[in-house]
Amino acid sequence: VQLVESGGGLVQAGGSLRLSCAASRSIFSIDVMAWYRQAPGKQRELVATITTRGSTNYADSVTGRFTISRDNAKNTVYLQMNSLKPEDTAVYYCNVKPWRDPYWGQGTQVTVSS
Repeated sequence: VQLVESGGGLVQAGGSLRLSCAASRSIFSIDVMAWYRQAPGKQRELVATITTRGSTNYADSVTGRFTISRDNAKNTVYLQMNSLKPEDTAVYYCNVKPWRDPYWGQGTQVTVSS
């Protein structure tokens, strides 16, 4: 499956962004979809996951601020990010969990200014 992320940008601290991840085929059968991020000089980290049943899980650093959702009919996964902080600055990627190397896309850059 090809995954294309979009929706990133430059935002001030406290602002919001909504990321989208469009899949090239149905994601209905994919158990767990996930958002990851990679900040400069740091390892890629798991941000949020969502199962086919809609169960979600979040990294401690984003709990209460980020919301992951999926629309299986549109083959799209979303990440609503509120109360953004400078430390959220990173390239954001979607993938499955556990990730599969061929599924990595270009990602979308999120930059939060203080």
